[in-house]
Amino acid sequence: MQYRRFGRTEQKLSVFSLGTMRLVQCPESVMEATIAAALDCGINHLETAQAYGNSEVRLGKVLAGSLQNRRDRLTITTKLVPTSNPGDLRAGLERSLDRLQLDRIDNFAFHGINLPEHLELVLGSNLQVMREAQLEGLVEHVGFSTHGSLEVILRAIATDEFDFVNLHYYYFNRRNQEAIARAAERDMGVFIISPADKGGMLYRPPDALKRLCEPLTPLEFGYRFLLANERIHTLSLGASIPSEVLTAVQTLDKSANVEEIARGLEKTCQAQLGGDRCSQCHACLPCPEDINIPEILRLRNLSLAYDMQEYGRYRYNMLENAGHWFPGSKGDKCTDCGECLPRCPEQLSIPDLLQDTHARLNRKPIRRLWE
Repeated sequence: MQYRRFGRTEQKLSVFSLGTMRLVQCPESVMEATIAAALDCGINHLETAQAYGNSEVRLGKVLAGSLQNRRDRLTITTKLVPTSNPGDLRAGLERSLDRLQLDRIDNFAFHGINLPEHLELVLGSNLQVMREAQLEGLVEHVGFSTHGSLEVILRAIATDEFDFVNLHYYYFNRRNQEAIARAAERDMGVFIISPADKGGMLYRPPDALKRLCEPLTPLEFGYRFLLANERIHTLSLGASIPSEVLTAVQTLDKSANVEEIARGLEKTCQAQLGGDRCSQCHACLPCPEDINIPEILRLRNLSLAYDMQEYGRYRYNMLENAGHWFPGSKGDKCTDCGECLPRCPEQLSIPDLLQDTHARLNRKPIRRLWE
């Protein structure tokens, strides 16, 4: 296992962290075996959230049971959503401590600073609650997780109030690259959310993507691409069985030219899409119909370039069903108003591409995992 300094927290975290969201669906024995496998491989960071069903309760049982003698070697992160009532946040923190059976949370994250108003809540009163908890020894470090826009993330980082950030960044979605650079300037820890799943469903890749990533698997390439960036400190593993932990950790022993694979992927994308390729500049926004144009065209890019249809359908059909966690309307809501057209540097026929993507990817809506 490799370890990296988690920014100004000074924690030495394993480059893989075990996220426990998927473990809520497992039998208790499987959950315990998966956590044990992670620790045996050298993983020293476990991450959960009060919003993940009974994840805190189940993790607390393991921490008080088989992991009791290993607690001092572990870093535990949990998360709570911002609230308009500071008393509710304090009660939530105490509830997390009780469920986890801990007297201290190493890393507390505000869960889902996705909108400007979430950041305002945190800075207005929520942060003071956590500062008091730090003085009482209940919380060691405070950070935030986000599914929000780059603009919101940069604003949160610029406050210099947070020790770490959990965010989305992958080879197939590099929108938050600037946020990682800004976080590094402020010596913040950087935790990447769900690189295997949100990063492209890389655990179940199409044959076209498999060929392009050789001699690595797409999952190995995804991990290696991220870990080549020293500003990134740890990647979340959403493992639900021990073998998924082992598969990830074995990636560290593989050798391959990640840059060469990336060049091949880029060349293929350009060849397959030609003049219809969206460069993800986001200049097309805002849309008067609140259509998430860049995300929809990103999914179209991936579907056509690498045959990532399954991933495309998975993400596309979360639109209009996940609120601020994955905002925006689907492509069929386009009224052909044309406002986006003069802003697009590639001069894409955006309304036509939106309708094309909808025809390719639209399916029945799906629920989030813990629902």
